[in-house]
Amino acid sequence: ATPPVLKASAAMTPSPASDLRVNMNLLVQEHVYLTGAATGAAIEGRDADFKAAAAELDQNGVAISKSIGSVYVPDAEAQFLQIWRAHIGFFVDYAKAAAGHDDAGKQKALANLDGYRNDIDALLTGANPNLPKGSVAELFKGHVEHLTMVIDDQVAGNSQKAYTDLQMAAAQSHMIADPLSSAIVAQFPDKFGPAMGMPMQGDGMSTTVTNMLPAPASANGSND
Repeated sequence: ATPPVLKASAAMTPSPASDLRVNMNLLVQEHVYLTGAATGAAIEGRDADFKAAAAELDQNGVAISKSIGSVYVPDAEAQFLQIWRAHIGFFVDYAKAAAGHDDAGKQKALANLDGYRNDIDALLTGANPNLPKGSVAELFKGHVEHLTMVIDDQVAGNSQKAYTDLQMAAAQSHMIADPLSSAIVAQFPDKFGPAMGMPMQGDGMSTTVTNMLPAPASANGSND
């Protein structure tokens, strides 16, 4: 799916850095809403609607992976897309297990989603020195928690709460897209230039990136 194009006003100066940040935010937010549409259709047995939502969701994932591939090697784009597609499947697994009141299935899906967070963390922190190991896994923790909450609402038939929680999940998407795009900008200043509102530390890393990132979970699963 192609995200809407935001046209800059005369008072705004577009830049590659701001374009990356805006587009990544739009794509991640679209991912959230399409996931909610797909899981809702899966739970209710609306096969045609599920296939349509799943197709759009996959195209959205391809677009996100191309954003990654635009700055890293093609192998990174392919790896990202493989991991991203897998995590969508894990959400669908969780939805089907929840609809079938299969607690073991839900726990397996949650374990797989935790594995996904670790996999995407290894890929992105390995590619970008501005992302400490464990930080990306923490960025996606809220994403998993919010969308599984939406699925539980859908299974319970609580449409009002499902839409409220889905909106919350979409609003939370900037907490993923902002630090990731900022870290990329900080890594490639020659490509993107300094971003507005992103003061730089002495080592060239944006202080905004540091402030946006959550503390990685400690070995016992809590944040220090």
